[in-house]
Formats: sequence, C-alpha cells, structure tokens
Amino acid sequence: MTWTTRQRCKTGSVAAISGGDGPLVVLIHGVGLRAEAWAAQFGELAKTHRVVAVDMPGHGDSAVLKATPDLEDFADAIATVLDAPAVIIGHSFGAMIAMNIATRYPECVTAIAALNAIYQRDPAAKAAVLARADSLDGAAAVDPGATLTRWFGDAPSPQRDACRSWLTGGNPAGYRDAYRVFAREDGPAEQELRDLHCPALFLTGGREPNSTPEMSRQMAATVRAGRAEVVTAAAHMLPMTHASEVNVILADFIKVQAP
Repeated sequence: MTWTTRQRCKTGSVAAISGGDGPLVVLIHGVGLRAEAWAAQFGELAKTHRVVAVDMPGHGDSAVLKATPDLEDFADAIATVLDAPAVIIGHSFGAMIAMNIATRYPECVTAIAALNAIYQRDPAAKAAVLARADSLDGAAAVDPGATLTRWFGDAPSPQRDACRSWLTGGNPAGYRDAYRVFAREDGPAEQELRDLHCPALFLTGGREPNSTPEMSRQMAATVRAGRAEVVTAAAHMLPMTHASEVNVILADFIKVQAP
C-alpha cells in the first residue's frame, strides 16, 4: 500500500478526496495527517458507497480555522460536506469530531464509527497530552520523532514514512490548533453518548495505551446501539497498519446500516 497524494475538490474551505457511488460515507483523519491516511479504506468503501475523505481544517489543502478554534468549529466546517445522510468514520481526533457532528447534526448522520477514540483520560494521560499541546507554538514544524514512536514503535515501515512526511510537511498552525482542542477535550460526555440517536461502532487496538480498549467498551456500553471491537495486535494507527482487519469490521458495520 502506498499513500500517493490524490486530487481534491473543495466544499467551502474544506478539501476532500471523493469517489464511488451510493450512500455517503465521510472519513475524518486525526491530527497531523491528511485524507490519504484513509487510502487503505477508501478504495474498498468506494466499491459500494460514495466516499468523501476530508482534509481536516488546517491540514492538507483545507484552510486554517479562526484563531483559537474549538471542537464545534472543526465539526461545523466538516459538516458542510454532508449533502446527504452519511455514515461518518473518524480516527483519533477525527473520531471526536465525528461524535460531535452526530450529536449536533443528528438528521445528517445515519451511523458513526469512532476509531481510536478517547474517553475520560486518566490524570497522567491528560497531563501528558496537555504538556504536548503547550509545547506547540504554531510556527515551527513539529518534530515527529516521539509521535512516530508512540504510533509505530521503532521499526521502519511505509506507514511510518508516510506519517513522517505529513507531520513534517503540514501547516504548523493547523497542527497546533487541532492538537490543542484534542488535548483539552476528554471525549463525549456520558449524556451525549446516552442520547446518541444512531448506531455507533467503537474500534481500537489492543496495544493502544491512550485510546484504550476499555474506553471503547465503555462508550459502546453507554450508547443505545453501541458496538465495540478490538484489533488485538494493533496500536494507534490501526487503519494504516491493520487495514485488512479494519476493512472487514467497517464493511460489516456499514452493511448492517444499509436500508
């Protein structure tokens, strides 16, 4: 699998890769990445659906948001691509955005899949992510070393190389803005999960220390139509490192939602 840059279209300030026909599926990547992070899922999903993989605001070809944006600003920007009811699939911060859209735009969302989503971090994890956010000045390019080690360990791989290029080549202000929101937020409120109107899949890796399997299980147990899945050998970047397992789980989840 390669992560070649693909042509984009724009809806307002949000750039996206689109393809396929059928019911709409929207893909939202995590902080520091870009739409191509979904390359391993895009082609499979586009066999049966119209797929739109967005560049998060401040990433790829999408414009940076206003000064000091909040979670709702990211969600509102991405919601502009929803020209039909959609299954929304988000990874990491993208999962947080997906859940916010589902809460605030219920008429636009038929189901959500939250991959490597956080929920009620413990104090040590919260302190660590806030410290990383405070270190970002929005001017200097991010040093990807520690991030890549958390995501992939020390072994070289094409996935690691792709993420390195996105992290070092992205907009430092866009990265800072997104990471600060991600650090301040603690996942959806319990009541938001209880009120969630649509089916929800929570998928993470068994080797994920931050978006843990227990977090996914807790969220799934709180949602009326919640489902938790764990890819045992995966860590944070499971859509890239364990694409075949992820694709099977997503295809099964989406198939169940078909009219």
